[in-house]
Amino acid sequence: MDSNVVQRLVVFFGPLLFALCFHEFAHGLVAKWRGDNTAERMGRLTLNPLAHADMMGTVIFPIMSILIGSPFIFGWAKPVPVDSRNLKNVRSDMFWIALAGPLSNIFLAIVTTILWALVIKFQLLANYSEGINTFAQTFIGINILLAVFNMVPLHPLDGGKVLARFLPARINYKLEQHEQLSGIVLMGLLFLGILMPILIIPVQFIYRVMVSSIMGIL
Repeated sequence: MDSNVVQRLVVFFGPLLFALCFHEFAHGLVAKWRGDNTAERMGRLTLNPLAHADMMGTVIFPIMSILIGSPFIFGWAKPVPVDSRNLKNVRSDMFWIALAGPLSNIFLAIVTTILWALVIKFQLLANYSEGINTFAQTFIGINILLAVFNMVPLHPLDGGKVLARFLPARINYKLEQHEQLSGIVLMGLLFLGILMPILIIPVQFIYRVMVSSIMGIL
């Protein structure tokens, strides 16, 4: 295998895999906090990639994107199961459980930016600065992309469940009934290369604001 391909697999696939697992772990953790331990009982309250991996979304699609040199490296994991019967306030609890995923990715992006800023400021690991910069930029970008994508306000994405908190129950019920259709539309837009160029606009904006602000403060 070409050394450049191997390097891209290491630089992009590793960070994406961790970001996906952390995202699903956050869903499961907040669900437990809100009263539902289904994810924990099913072995999903973990950062182990094997517990969250979806063959198409976690393995095949990201690796194929890397191998063909796609400018957008993206993927998804198996959704963490939530039993709403264990929740005290379904609308409110599902809101926070859904929001936990995107927020966890923003959290990772912020922490990585802070560590990156400190490494630059104190000139730590100067001999590996190029590799550190590449990794930091990639990891931050992947996490922001996952957060933005998952906040698209359509089911079955987290954004659809977040939006449900503010919609009349009958309207949200209809949207949930057509979840499979909206999921197919999303996948179609994704595979046709239509969705990513749109999402990359807010991703780049958030990236610039986050990095410049934290770098400026530190």
